[in-house]
Amino acid sequence: MEEDAVKRIGIIGVGEIGRALVAGLCDGADTPPEVFLSPRGARAAAELSERYEGVRVCAGNQEVVDRSEIVIIAVRRPDRHEALAGLRVDDDKLVVNVMAGVGIDELRQTLATDAPLVRAIPLPTVRERRCVTVTYPSHPVANALFERLGGSLPVADEAAFDVFSALSATLTAHYSYLATLTSWAAGHGIPSGEADRYVRSLFQGVGRSLSDETRTLHQLAADHETPNGSNERIRTTWFDSTNSKALSKALDDLLADLR
Repeated sequence: MEEDAVKRIGIIGVGEIGRALVAGLCDGADTPPEVFLSPRGARAAAELSERYEGVRVCAGNQEVVDRSEIVIIAVRRPDRHEALAGLRVDDDKLVVNVMAGVGIDELRQTLATDAPLVRAIPLPTVRERRCVTVTYPSHPVANALFERLGGSLPVADEAAFDVFSALSATLTAHYSYLATLTSWAAGHGIPSGEADRYVRSLFQGVGRSLSDETRTLHQLAADHETPNGSNERIRTTWFDSTNSKALSKALDDLLADLR
């Protein structure tokens, strides 16, 4: 299977990541692939098939597999046995597993196939083709697929993959942090809409500064502070060593569960 020749992609599980993958593959693409969706998440699948000409909803998961060259498994971990039970996956397919906490060996045993299996961590920003997707093991077809969606980052082994998986679990904590800032401002009399707008603008600017890879993250933090200034005060009084160690401990515990 040549990476430039892949024209048929199947997605089993049409949740947030499944929808983002379809959008990233199809929105504005000169030659979008054919995409075959499982009936799971029927409403989302139907909406995608109406929006994009080359997207079709299949009668079942086996049809998704049979019609596709690459099969992306994007169901929630607790639903994997129901979704994958009895599937026949020929050895000439490529299976991309985006389920958190489901390793190569477990999935191979579940599917009883000798097809190549690749784990991946696509994030919702694949819909804008701005997501660097971690993969294991490196596979030219999977790498090319995720390069189209913002970039691929193959890692050396499954232990390293699990570390990146743990890092990706910090995403909603960041959103909750921003929501807490907005609520704090509203509690001091700022209209919630204005607080929300300002916090979004503030951190969109921070996000843009991350594209400057000539500066380390520590350097970026230092460049946004003045000695004894307001930023330094919040960093040292709230995000202190105790807070930092608590975050590291939470990540260590998650990593142990993922493994």
